[in-house]
Amino acid sequence: MSSIDHIRNFCIIAHIDHGKTTLSDRLLEATETITEREKQDQLLDSMDLERERGITIKSHPVTIRHRTPEGDAYIFNLIDTPGHVDFSYEVSRSLAACEGALLLVDAAQGIEAQTVANALLALNLNMTIIPVINKVDLPSADVEGVMEQLEEILAIPGDEAILASAKEGRGIPEILQAVVDRVPKPRWNEVDQVRALIFDCVYDTYKGVICFVRIFSGSLRKGDTIRMMSDGTKAEIKEIGIFSPKMKPSYGLDSGCVGYLVTNIKDVAEIKIGDTVTLHNDPAEKMLPGFKEVRPMVFAGVYPIDTSDYEKLKVSIGKLRLNDAAFTYQSESSVALGFGFRCGFLGLLHMEIITERIRREYDLDIISTYPSVVYRVDMTDGTSREVENPVNLPDSSEIQRILEPMIKATIHVPSTAIGDILSLVSEKRGWVEHTDTVDSQRVMLTAILPLNEILVDFNDRLKSITRGYGSMDYEFVEYQESKLVRLDIMVNAEPIDAFSSIVHVDKADSKGRMLCSKLKEILPRQMFKIAIQAGVGGKVIARETISALRKDVTAKCYGGDISRKRKLLEKQKEGKKRMKQIGKVSIPQEAFVDVLKT
Repeated sequence: MSSIDHIRNFCIIAHIDHGKTTLSDRLLEATETITEREKQDQLLDSMDLERERGITIKSHPVTIRHRTPEGDAYIFNLIDTPGHVDFSYEVSRSLAACEGALLLVDAAQGIEAQTVANALLALNLNMTIIPVINKVDLPSADVEGVMEQLEEILAIPGDEAILASAKEGRGIPEILQAVVDRVPKPRWNEVDQVRALIFDCVYDTYKGVICFVRIFSGSLRKGDTIRMMSDGTKAEIKEIGIFSPKMKPSYGLDSGCVGYLVTNIKDVAEIKIGDTVTLHNDPAEKMLPGFKEVRPMVFAGVYPIDTSDYEKLKVSIGKLRLNDAAFTYQSESSVALGFGFRCGFLGLLHMEIITERIRREYDLDIISTYPSVVYRVDMTDGTSREVENPVNLPDSSEIQRILEPMIKATIHVPSTAIGDILSLVSEKRGWVEHTDTVDSQRVMLTAILPLNEILVDFNDRLKSITRGYGSMDYEFVEYQESKLVRLDIMVNAEPIDAFSSIVHVDKADSKGRMLCSKLKEILPRQMFKIAIQAGVGGKVIARETISALRKDVTAKCYGGDISRKRKLLEKQKEGKKRMKQIGKVSIPQEAFVDVLKT
């Protein structure tokens, strides 16, 4: 192993789709970490979904051996991080495992919301930032403009930026040299005891839980007994090694190194990302800073379309949970949709990725209910409870007040779209705290919004208003009191729990009308009239009626007295009345799918 002075730990941070993974591919090729035969695009993105969408979902560490032109040998530990806001906790853990960061900015798009968020995370951790302006080969590249943005927004001198094109391999030697010169040697190694940070973990069928660790002080060897400092869990190291880029076992890991541990722990839920590992016999006194429990923000029900697939869904959700500790689930049942699960996600993209993986990797047809957030309900008896499923909201007579989660959103938009964005924010019950001018073309808005309002279509509308140039990043701020009610949808006087949602008083009418008219289009007609109603508390606020199918009972009357026809029609009317009382409306599965899609 190299001496600690010749180890450099760094990661690549950027907005989604600014070329992080392509740059890491070029760094691996330039340092001959991978052979010609192993070359492929997006090498560190192992999931099909990651490759298809061009996004990184899990962070991928890799150990690179680099020899400078002067002949000095260095070890680089590179961590490729996700770019999307839903995975920002994962990014912050990866940053905590490094001393430096390559801040990648697209020369054509400039600095975007996630670039700012990740750069501020890195600056708060006192990391060295090396700005890299990528895609300089594009005809629309504006290098001077991006340099000005770096100075204006992030106070990073523009002349420190390295010009690169990861696609063409330009600027790669300069980046490697900058890592050697500018990234400091590993920090916090003066403590005698072992302290290692867990920045990620995955589940392997044969090995169990594999922890990705960065050793800050001391050294770990195969066979050592370790302890997790957050809860005191004890485990024995069965295998230890580095990533190059596949897992490669070694005799141990020393101070400053990044690698993996395989222990006798079999459940990912027992490992907390951001936790500190120490030796059981000689434990460290203080944990490494920055540990926090990661909690789901968005909840939705996931149900199999074919009820016989319930067991298969249960197994596949369990397997996904093994690789993603931030994803939670518990079983629930619904009158309309049968048995399924209430799942918790970090955000909407996280929900989309998980449901897509269930469909794809486990070949299941599933439907997810309308996403909701966790509300805090203060009861009249002085107690407080958390509600994530609208069905569990207590009766309004027992509720003193309902608090909803608020977020602080940083929105980057072209200055021409500012008026439309302001009206979008106010439509979503938010307000803009302040605006900053990025350059002559772009502005940055800081807005406070309810999390519930941005769940479904906010990002899509932001993109369409700004023609794809807008970007957004958000963080949870606080819980705030709000006038919220439960909106129930009743079909033939039977409440349908899958359509229940918690909405703001001002929006209940319009949402109720929209759902009723949608159901009127979708539901098949019956032999009797069906009333579709939307209600808040005991009060009906919207109604649609599906007219009855009518059998022509007078067809057999050819001529004759009108009273004969009237008698038959009266008889039919009586029958319909009786049928309406006992008739049940079974809502077809497609109706749920259609309504939940809208």
